[in-house]
Amino acid sequence: MDANAQRRELRRQLAEQRRALTPAQRIAAAQGLRRSLDQLPEYLTDARVAGYWAVNGELPLNLIIPPLATRGQQFLLPVIGPNHQLRFAPWQSGEDVQPNRYGIPEPAAPKELLEPFQLDLVLLPLTAFDRRGNRLGTGGGYYDRAFAFLNEQVRPTEPLLVGIAYAFQELPEIDEEPWDVPLDFIATDRELIDCHATREDGEAHA
Repeated sequence: MDANAQRRELRRQLAEQRRALTPAQRIAAAQGLRRSLDQLPEYLTDARVAGYWAVNGELPLNLIIPPLATRGQQFLLPVIGPNHQLRFAPWQSGEDVQPNRYGIPEPAAPKELLEPFQLDLVLLPLTAFDRRGNRLGTGGGYYDRAFAFLNEQVRPTEPLLVGIAYAFQELPEIDEEPWDVPLDFIATDRELIDCHATREDGEAHA
Protein backbone atom coordinates (compact mmCIF):
# COMPACT_ATOMS: atom_id res chain seq x y z
CA MET A 1 0.00 0.00 0.00
CA ASP A 2 1.51 3.36 -1.02
CA ALA A 3 1.66 6.38 1.29
CA ASN A 4 -1.45 8.04 -0.17
CA ALA A 5 -3.46 4.84 0.18
CA GLN A 6 -2.25 4.46 3.76
CA ARG A 7 -3.38 7.99 4.55
CA ARG A 8 -6.79 7.37 3.00
CA GLU A 9 -7.24 4.17 5.03
CA LEU A 10 -6.11 5.92 8.21
CA ARG A 11 -8.59 8.75 7.60
CA ARG A 12 -11.37 6.23 7.09
CA GLN A 13 -10.58 4.29 10.28
CA LEU A 14 -10.28 7.36 12.48
CA ALA A 15 -13.42 8.95 11.02
CA GLU A 16 -15.32 5.75 11.83
CA GLN A 17 -13.99 5.83 15.38
CA ARG A 18 -15.13 9.46 15.76
CA ARG A 19 -18.59 8.74 14.42
CA ALA A 20 -18.98 5.81 16.83
CA LEU A 21 -18.74 8.05 19.91
CA THR A 22 -21.90 8.32 22.02
CA PRO A 23 -23.52 11.71 22.76
CA ALA A 24 -22.27 11.46 26.37
CA GLN A 25 -18.71 10.87 25.15
CA ARG A 26 -18.96 13.90 22.84
CA ILE A 27 -20.22 16.12 25.66
CA ALA A 28 -17.40 14.97 27.94
CA ALA A 29 -14.87 15.57 25.15
CA ALA A 30 -16.22 19.09 24.52
CA GLN A 31 -15.83 19.85 28.23
CA GLY A 32 -12.29 18.50 28.19
CA LEU A 33 -11.44 20.59 25.14
CA ARG A 34 -12.68 23.71 26.88
CA ARG A 35 -10.35 22.99 29.83
CA SER A 36 -7.42 22.45 27.46
CA LEU A 37 -8.01 25.69 25.54
CA ASP A 38 -8.43 27.67 28.75
CA GLN A 39 -4.69 27.01 29.26
CA LEU A 40 -3.87 28.84 26.01
CA PRO A 41 -3.55 32.61 26.63
CA GLU A 42 -4.33 33.44 22.98
CA TYR A 43 -7.72 31.73 23.22
CA LEU A 44 -8.57 34.06 26.09
CA THR A 45 -7.34 37.28 24.46
CA ASP A 46 -6.95 37.14 20.65
CA ALA A 47 -9.35 39.42 18.76
CA ARG A 48 -10.09 37.21 15.73
CA VAL A 49 -10.54 33.50 16.39
CA ALA A 50 -11.43 31.19 13.49
CA GLY A 51 -12.94 27.76 14.08
CA TYR A 52 -15.02 25.22 12.22
CA TRP A 53 -18.48 23.68 12.08
CA ALA A 54 -18.02 20.12 13.35
CA VAL A 55 -19.12 17.40 10.91
CA ASN A 56 -18.53 13.65 10.62
CA GLY A 57 -17.86 13.22 14.32
CA GLU A 58 -15.30 16.04 14.65
CA LEU A 59 -14.78 17.36 18.17
CA PRO A 60 -17.50 20.02 18.57
CA LEU A 61 -16.69 23.62 19.48
CA ASN A 62 -20.08 24.30 21.08
CA LEU A 63 -18.51 25.05 24.49
CA ILE A 64 -15.63 27.03 22.97
CA ILE A 65 -17.58 29.64 21.00
CA PRO A 66 -19.88 31.32 23.60
CA PRO A 67 -17.05 32.56 25.88
CA LEU A 68 -15.48 34.38 22.92
CA ALA A 69 -18.53 36.62 22.47
CA THR A 70 -18.65 37.23 26.23
CA ARG A 71 -15.05 38.46 26.12
CA GLY A 72 -15.65 40.63 23.03
CA GLN A 73 -13.67 38.37 20.67
CA GLN A 74 -14.81 37.70 17.13
CA PHE A 75 -15.49 34.13 15.96
CA LEU A 76 -15.18 33.22 12.28
CA LEU A 77 -16.00 30.20 10.12
CA PRO A 78 -14.18 29.10 6.95
CA VAL A 79 -15.79 29.80 3.57
CA ILE A 80 -14.62 28.06 0.40
CA GLY A 81 -14.27 30.59 -2.40
CA PRO A 82 -13.22 30.52 -6.06
CA ASN A 83 -10.16 28.45 -6.96
CA HIS A 84 -10.56 26.46 -3.73
CA GLN A 85 -9.42 29.43 -1.67
CA LEU A 86 -10.25 29.48 2.03
CA ARG A 87 -11.43 32.72 3.58
CA PHE A 88 -13.16 33.39 6.87
CA ALA A 89 -16.47 35.05 7.73
CA PRO A 90 -17.59 36.36 11.14
CA TRP A 91 -20.39 34.26 12.57
CA GLN A 92 -22.49 34.35 15.73
CA SER A 93 -24.70 31.66 17.18
CA GLY A 94 -28.15 31.75 15.58
CA GLU A 95 -27.05 33.32 12.29
CA ASP A 96 -28.04 31.51 9.11
CA VAL A 97 -25.73 28.97 7.51
CA GLN A 98 -25.89 27.03 4.26
CA PRO A 99 -24.01 23.88 3.15
CA ASN A 100 -21.00 24.26 0.87
CA ARG A 101 -20.01 21.77 -1.85
CA TYR A 102 -18.95 19.27 0.83
CA GLY A 103 -22.12 19.67 2.86
CA ILE A 104 -20.32 21.66 5.58
CA PRO A 105 -22.33 24.64 6.88
CA GLU A 106 -20.95 28.11 6.04
CA PRO A 107 -22.31 31.56 6.91
CA ALA A 108 -25.17 32.14 4.46
CA ALA A 109 -24.69 35.87 3.86
CA PRO A 110 -21.29 36.94 5.17
CA LYS A 111 -20.94 40.70 5.64
CA GLU A 112 -17.19 40.46 5.19
CA LEU A 113 -14.57 37.86 4.29
CA LEU A 114 -11.15 37.89 5.91
CA GLU A 115 -7.96 36.51 4.44
CA PRO A 116 -6.01 33.89 6.41
CA PHE A 117 -3.24 36.36 7.31
CA GLN A 118 -5.78 38.66 8.99
CA LEU A 119 -6.61 36.11 11.68
CA ASP A 120 -5.04 35.86 15.13
CA LEU A 121 -5.89 32.30 16.13
CA VAL A 122 -7.15 29.38 14.04
CA LEU A 123 -8.75 26.26 15.52
CA LEU A 124 -8.70 23.57 12.85
CA PRO A 125 -10.12 20.04 12.87
CA LEU A 126 -7.75 17.09 12.63
CA THR A 127 -8.13 13.55 11.40
CA ALA A 128 -4.85 12.57 13.09
CA PHE A 129 -1.81 14.28 14.60
CA ASP A 130 1.57 13.72 16.19
CA ARG A 131 3.13 15.76 18.98
CA ARG A 132 5.53 17.55 16.64
CA GLY A 133 2.60 19.35 15.02
CA ASN A 134 2.22 17.21 11.92
CA ARG A 135 -1.37 16.54 10.94
CA LEU A 136 -3.68 14.61 8.71
CA GLY A 137 -6.62 16.68 7.54
CA THR A 138 -9.45 15.59 5.30
CA GLY A 139 -7.17 15.42 2.27
CA GLY A 140 -8.37 18.54 0.47
CA GLY A 141 -5.30 20.61 1.31
CA TYR A 142 -7.36 23.75 2.01
CA TYR A 143 -5.62 24.71 5.25
CA ASP A 144 -2.14 23.95 3.92
CA ARG A 145 -2.75 26.23 0.92
CA ALA A 146 -4.36 28.96 3.02
CA PHE A 147 -1.57 29.11 5.57
CA ALA A 148 1.42 28.24 3.36
CA PHE A 149 2.80 31.74 4.01
CA LEU A 150 3.54 30.69 7.60
CA ASN A 151 6.24 28.30 6.36
CA GLU A 152 8.23 31.35 5.30
CA GLN A 153 8.05 32.96 8.75
CA VAL A 154 9.61 32.31 12.13
CA ARG A 155 7.02 30.42 14.17
CA PRO A 156 5.10 30.87 16.32
CA THR A 157 3.58 33.97 14.80
CA GLU A 158 0.09 35.12 13.86
CA PRO A 159 -2.14 33.45 13.16
CA LEU A 160 -1.42 30.77 15.72
CA LEU A 161 -2.52 27.37 14.39
CA VAL A 162 -4.13 25.10 16.97
CA GLY A 163 -5.31 21.65 15.93
CA ILE A 164 -8.41 20.23 17.62
CA ALA A 165 -8.75 16.48 18.07
CA TYR A 166 -9.78 13.68 20.37
CA ALA A 167 -6.81 12.18 22.24
CA PHE A 168 -7.31 8.85 20.44
CA GLN A 169 -6.44 10.54 17.14
CA GLU A 170 -2.78 10.83 18.18
CA LEU A 171 -0.24 8.82 16.17
CA PRO A 172 3.42 8.18 17.10
CA GLU A 173 4.61 9.95 13.95
CA ILE A 174 3.18 11.38 10.74
CA ASP A 175 5.47 11.74 7.75
CA GLU A 176 5.89 15.36 6.68
CA GLU A 177 5.12 16.45 3.14
CA PRO A 178 6.85 19.52 1.63
CA TRP A 179 3.57 21.47 1.49
CA ASP A 180 2.49 20.68 5.07
CA VAL A 181 2.08 23.61 7.46
CA PRO A 182 2.86 22.36 10.98
CA LEU A 183 0.68 23.23 13.96
CA ASP A 184 1.74 25.42 16.88
CA PHE A 185 -0.43 23.67 19.46
CA ILE A 186 -2.86 20.78 19.66
CA ALA A 187 -5.82 20.90 22.03
CA THR A 188 -7.46 17.58 22.81
CA ASP A 189 -10.13 16.53 25.27
CA ARG A 190 -7.29 15.65 27.66
CA GLU A 191 -4.44 18.14 27.25
CA LEU A 192 -2.86 21.09 25.48
CA ILE A 193 0.27 20.11 23.54
CA ASP A 194 2.97 22.67 22.69
CA CYS A 195 4.29 21.39 19.37
CA HIS A 196 7.27 23.75 19.33
CA ALA A 197 8.51 22.39 22.65
CA THR A 198 8.04 18.83 21.37
CA ARG A 199 9.91 19.56 18.12
CA GLU A 200 12.80 21.21 19.93
CA ASP A 201 12.99 18.35 22.43
CA GLY A 202 13.00 15.81 19.61
CA GLU A 203 15.68 17.67 17.69
CA ALA A 204 17.79 17.93 20.84
CA HIS A 205 17.74 14.13 21.16
CA ALA A 206 18.13 13.40 17.45
